[in-house]
Amino acid sequence: MKKYLFTAIIFLVIPLFLNAQANKIEGVWYTEKGTSTVEMYKASDGKYQGKINWLEEPNENGKPKVDEENDDPKLAKRPIMGLVIVKNFVYDSKKERWDDGSIYDPDNGKTYDCFAWFEDGNYNKLYIKGYVAGIKALGRKTTWTRK
Repeated sequence: MKKYLFTAIIFLVIPLFLNAQANKIEGVWYTEKGTSTVEMYKASDGKYQGKINWLEEPNENGKPKVDEENDDPKLAKRPIMGLVIVKNFVYDSKKERWDDGSIYDPDNGKTYDCFAWFEDGNYNKLYIKGYVAGIKALGRKTTWTRK
């Protein structure tokens, strides 16, 4: 009986531990330049997303900044503030990172595949690597700092 109880407890605790690891990405992060922050959160579909929630310079010519670098004329009119720029991260417990995501760069209007991770147990620095055409080695890494 004790053997079954122990096994049941293990099967209940492991998912909680993995979920706690996955949730470490949640919070508000200063982008590398420090001119904006992104709030990372778990969406209703269980994937992680991030939206811009602060801009050092939120206005341009007296009006809220818009996504003017986007090639789509309809999207180019949307405000930068509140824009979801990180989408679809799924936590991979074996690799200890968030995979299968995408990141949008409002500075150039481009979207990149990406993944994110922490290093050396430091959960206050989030590393994100964006890449194109499935070639991770040719991507660019950025570091965000927890607010």
